[in-house]
Amino acid sequence: MTAAVAPTANGRTNSTTTTPPTAAAPVSSEHPLQYSWTYWFMHRAPGQKIDHYESSMVKIATFATVESFWAVYSHLKRPDQVPTITDYQMFRAGVRPVWEDPANIDGGKWMIRLKKGLASRLWEKLTMAVVGDLFEPDQICGIVLSVRNSEDIISLWNRTAADVETNMLICDVMKRAMGLPADTVMEYKAHNESLRDTSTFRPANANKQI
Repeated sequence: MTAAVAPTANGRTNSTTTTPPTAAAPVSSEHPLQYSWTYWFMHRAPGQKIDHYESSMVKIATFATVESFWAVYSHLKRPDQVPTITDYQMFRAGVRPVWEDPANIDGGKWMIRLKKGLASRLWEKLTMAVVGDLFEPDQICGIVLSVRNSEDIISLWNRTAADVETNMLICDVMKRAMGLPADTVMEYKAHNESLRDTSTFRPANANKQI
């Protein structure tokens, strides 16, 4: 608290007190994202059986700013550096990367099958597009990279499988974001269908690799 001198009517001065100005809150130099996102990881050895997929996942980190995203992403191994039967998942914070989560249950996923050696570049492009809100953000739940023996599969999960118009728009944006030709073959599968046939992907020969 500081003292101030105020004149009186007779010319004398009285000492008064004033309240110091309130210090401004420090301003963060980081750039916030519209949503927070969480990275997950799953790996199993070839031939290993997993009874409960969700329990096998490891939560890596959650980020909410551009800077914290890069801090996490720069420390992750690239897709061509991880062993086969590995999944990377990046989902909205609070959304579990499983079919049964309330945010996912009525949705589905666009999938693209890749020849080995292409996943690192295309996964990074799609990650940047999702974090940067290139898609309609309220529709996007997350993305998954599945590293397998003979191919890699990138999936984008959205909330509403029944909204055909929105789903086709998502497909178009996904192709542009990844730099894919417009005639690239992609597949959409509703999560309810996956729950019925207990299969994440259809047979490998159902789709053409790029």
